[in-house]
Amino acid sequence: MKAIGLLGGMSWESTAVYYRLLNEMARERMGGLHSAEILMRSFDFAPIAELQANADWDAASQLLVEAAQGLEAAGARCLLIGTNTMHICAEAIEAAVSVPLLHIADVTARAIQDAECSSPLLLATRFTMEQDFYTGRLRDTHGIDVCLPDDNEREDVHRIIYEELCQGKIDARSKQRYLDIIGTAHQRGADGVILGCTEIGLLISQGDISLPVFDTTWLHVRAAVEFALESDG
Repeated sequence: MKAIGLLGGMSWESTAVYYRLLNEMARERMGGLHSAEILMRSFDFAPIAELQANADWDAASQLLVEAAQGLEAAGARCLLIGTNTMHICAEAIEAAVSVPLLHIADVTARAIQDAECSSPLLLATRFTMEQDFYTGRLRDTHGIDVCLPDDNEREDVHRIIYEELCQGKIDARSKQRYLDIIGTAHQRGADGVILGCTEIGLLISQGDISLPVFDTTWLHVRAAVEFALESDG
């Protein structure tokens, strides 16, 4: 199995899910005592979140580029950024390393296309919902136009991510708020739901929602395990 390089800690709550899923899927595929080959750089999220809030994406990119180069030097054969938002740095990382970066939007898009959804709702941080690095990639590369919550809904989605989920807080009221937002989007024509922040799966899942749900964390991990188990030939 090829070594998977994981840029994590943003937040560690979802990175823990990445680690568990990577190992579970590797064991399912290989059996017995097998687990995934993982190299991880886990950041202290507070300084990263401050750079996000200040829109200092150049400084954030530099941190992730250096970490990605370190993972490649240590033997990683592919890279994962364990957060949707920090894929704003994806192009800078791809330019700085020679191993593949498995882009979370690409693997999510393939699942959306397989489900024949045309207008999925995107739940994510404000950065991911409102900037073009993610929605633009879905649109321009994959032909998927997402549905977005309105401004007040986006504020609540973002706040719950940073003030609750990234800090390990699970609140039934917040879950209901997300479900209400999904219900409203469905009435407006949304035909699926992208859990476009890697922490959202801690709060809601397919079992809560009648629409097809695209859990970006799970999809990202599946793509990484499939890549890692491919023959070098």
